[in-house]
Amino acid sequence: MISPMAVQTPEQLTPQQATMTVTHVDDDTKVTTRMVLLELRFNPGDNAKAVNDRFRNLWRTVFSGPTAPPAPTLVARHYWRCVLTTDQMRALAAADVAAAESRSPHGVPSIYRIWPDYVLRGHLDRSVTTVKADAAVRTYGCAGNGIVWAVLDSGIDARHPHFARYGNLTDPLVKQWHRDFTIGNTTRGGPLTDVHGHGTHIAGIIAGVAPDHDELLIASNEPTDQDLPRWALRTLDPGTVLSGVAPQAKLVSLKVLDDDGNTVSSAVLDAIDWVRRVNSGGRSIQIHGVNLSLGSDWPPSDCAAGQSPICRELDLLAATGVAVVVSAGNAGAAGTLSGPSNDVRGQLSTITDPGNAASAITVGSVHRYKPHTYGVSFDSSKGPTLDGRKKPDLVAPGERITSAATGSFVAGVDVLEPHNPKHLARYREDSGTSMAAAHVSGAIAAFMSARTEYIGQPQLIKQLLMDSATDLGRHEFYQGAGLIDLMRALSNV
Repeated sequence: MISPMAVQTPEQLTPQQATMTVTHVDDDTKVTTRMVLLELRFNPGDNAKAVNDRFRNLWRTVFSGPTAPPAPTLVARHYWRCVLTTDQMRALAAADVAAAESRSPHGVPSIYRIWPDYVLRGHLDRSVTTVKADAAVRTYGCAGNGIVWAVLDSGIDARHPHFARYGNLTDPLVKQWHRDFTIGNTTRGGPLTDVHGHGTHIAGIIAGVAPDHDELLIASNEPTDQDLPRWALRTLDPGTVLSGVAPQAKLVSLKVLDDDGNTVSSAVLDAIDWVRRVNSGGRSIQIHGVNLSLGSDWPPSDCAAGQSPICRELDLLAATGVAVVVSAGNAGAAGTLSGPSNDVRGQLSTITDPGNAASAITVGSVHRYKPHTYGVSFDSSKGPTLDGRKKPDLVAPGERITSAATGSFVAGVDVLEPHNPKHLARYREDSGTSMAAAHVSGAIAAFMSARTEYIGQPQLIKQLLMDSATDLGRHEFYQGAGLIDLMRALSNV
């Protein structure tokens, strides 16, 4: 089956919906090629090598000579990243059907579906108190020690002082697992650099702790007398600490977003597969959870039921014992769901992939310290899923969250620019369900460090967090089960 989005004309697609290139053949002809993801059909008992070899043979049969498309790349064991024209997609699918029929009258084609390789984008001092993480640390000593969390994002800046005290990125336990999965590894630096800044901000909410007060620069977005936003420096109240929710948890940087904060689904699939590979080396899982603060404006026809490649791979990952936390998205205010003519209107449900994954903990956003007053953020994506399932699952602080700043998160913020002493640790506010998801990742890491019997039981943890959440009095399609409450979750077990 070929996804309808994979064969639309360029005029029907925005650059955010699929990656494409246009190659001029001569003065009068141009051919549009598109990056697509071929999902192979795997039946119970199939040998992975045999299935992939059969596809390779099919490819060589259909494409040869100087006009052949670039060679495909294997992604996450049973997907292939290809660059094809619409005619080439159809030719490959037709040849696959013919080959299946030649093997047996009831033969089944090797290719299950051709998907567009969609583009995805990256969607604490007071907020830690809102989820009661500070009280949980004091009462239960649950600072995330012994827990490892993977962050699929734009990289994490290992030079930022926020990650120094507890060796969140450099501990021998995790330093060999950082990887760069961006296409062609074209980003500047590797997984422990972050030109964009989104990944470092997310990681700082999950774990780490700021240095002393006199070594900080914190940028806050404050209104002027004319009610216009401006950046201003702020200081911490005496006795407060700027900390991740699980300050001692160790972090694995899996870089999937490029320097502009974009990626494609196949890069994320590679990162998910890497987590499975790391965890397959012994009796105990090594990476306990993953955070995906990213998403895409995917069309309902391809992603509404949570059956896209990313959703299915995340469900499989959760089945191996890994907690999967994803952001709901930031399309709650006026998002238009993508369609052939971008004409989908009047639809409340704005959660897209990977938030549609059934086993994932999908997180919406609330005010950082007055969630009962201000409720769910206006732009936090709302449920249900378009096939009728309840989402989001939880909400957490996501408005004006202060965390570690680097890369483009520093550039243009005048109070953080280099004329200030370079040795100072830089922090700034940012908003979105990305930050809300990071709070939940940190809370689960803290929970696991105190209740180790729940390690490898993500569905039990998900249900426990939902059962112990605080009802904000909002509709379940806005707040899910409610605001995460780490103290109540711990006391309930």
